[in-house]
Amino acid sequence: MGIALVTGGTSGIGATFARQLAANGDDIVLVARDESRLEQMAHELRGMGREVEILPADLSKRADVAKVVTRLEDAARPIDVLVNNAGFGMHSKLSDADSTVHDFAFEVMVRAVRELGAAAARSMRARGHGRIINVSSTAGFITMASGYSAIKTWVTAFSEGLSNDLHRTGVTVTALCPGWVHTEFHARAGISKGGIPSWMWLDSEKLVKSALRDAERGKVISIPSVRYKVLMWFARHLPRSAVRSISRAISSSRSSTVTE
Repeated sequence: MGIALVTGGTSGIGATFARQLAANGDDIVLVARDESRLEQMAHELRGMGREVEILPADLSKRADVAKVVTRLEDAARPIDVLVNNAGFGMHSKLSDADSTVHDFAFEVMVRAVRELGAAAARSMRARGHGRIINVSSTAGFITMASGYSAIKTWVTAFSEGLSNDLHRTGVTVTALCPGWVHTEFHARAGISKGGIPSWMWLDSEKLVKSALRDAERGKVISIPSVRYKVLMWFARHLPRSAVRSISRAISSSRSSTVTE
């Protein structure tokens, strides 16, 4: 059907996107840092009958981001779907003297998202069709003290702005805003499932199916599941002082579940 490029495509939500896009008939370009994991994932997807390119890239490095931009701009092998998924959890506080983690997060989850989204937008607009899915978070609707909320607020706002930029061009932009999802992402971020109510966990396959359906319909903000839609409605409509209070409680709960 087409070619989809997925960043962070070897694990978690990214891997689920790669599998479902392949199952839908798309060939896949996988972008991630670990070449051995890229090869493993590519082998799996080729077993589904798809053509798979691997593109090792560390999106915290601007030269590597430029390589992915070049691939997105290749008119001979056009990308029909971009999934900007690469990212990681953060526990460093906004007031920390050491800005290393924040600098790294900015490069991967802000600058790279902007560069790749813009490159895809230019290429897709020239052809008159395409889909861009930026993986944001429901954390962007609240005010966590780690900086993750601020970054994901930006991703959602960027997606909305890019959608306006591409209005009536045939190219859609969707910000996927999941909550807690059953993947290794939260394990790597130090979040124990035991510390979060069971009803708040989402299934990654259902999440991605919902996101792809929303993107196909041109929906700009995709919030999976009725329960998260309701929660985010309250996050948008409650007084900001109440949102800050709830965010402090969540931050405290998350801190208590960090594993060393």
